Amino acid sequence: MSNYSEQFLKQNPLAVLGVLRDLQKGEVPLRITWSTNQFISKILDVSPERLIIDLGSQEYENRAALRAEKISVMAETQGAKVEFILPRLALSEYQGLPAFVTSFPSNLWFVQRREYFRISAPLQPPYYCKARMPDKKEFRFRLFDLSLGGMGALMDTPKPEGLVEGMRFSQIELDLGGWGRFWFDAQLIAISERKVVDSKNETITTPRLSFRFLNVGPGAERELQRIIFSLEREARERANKVL
Repeated sequence: MSNYSEQFLKQNPLAVLGVLRDLQKGEVPLRITWSTNQFISKILDVSPERLIIDLGSQEYENRAALRAEKISVMAETQGAKVEFILPRLALSEYQGLPAFVTSFPSNLWFVQRREYFRISAPLQPPYYCKARMPDKKEFRFRLFDLSLGGMGALMDTPKPEGLVEGMRFSQIELDLGGWGRFWFDAQLIAISERKVVDSKNETITTPRLSFRFLNVGPGAERELQRIIFSLEREARERANKVL
């Protein structure tokens, strides 16, 4: 976190409270991270005296979180990235259900960015997408990377005739396997080529498409964020197995 410019650090209690209440209102997913693990949560309630966050989905993660002494919290919305540190979590209740309670953070980083954090999609299993040209002809491509702001895609076939930068597409279908199917309006902002050298030392050229999502609602944004967090976790687990 210290790598950010000081201009992004909010220390005024009212400013910190305002950011946290916006996260609560939007039910923005939080990534709770400490030395040995992480889980996804959300803010249930916040006041100048305390912060209440939801338990994780796994009991062993909740027990481990109670033992952690320095906890990093990160959230991403369409407009900014939020990060702050919590000292300790305690087990409490909120509206009759178990929850974590902790002290109100003294400061946080609120980083407004033009570029969203992007996570690369796994090569296996591939995730496929479908869109329709203005003449209603359907074409398919596979997801290459994903962010709250848009996605990159690769085509296994030549790009459709008439496909040009700036085109808008209604209800592109993203088939994310176990995560389900999602539909987004999007604009094609760039067409390029991806070149890789295969095992035979031959160059393989693949059309690459870059899309910007349009009119993403809060519910769809939350689902995208959960998927991005999960893809990031899977990528980290694969990397650890290689090591």
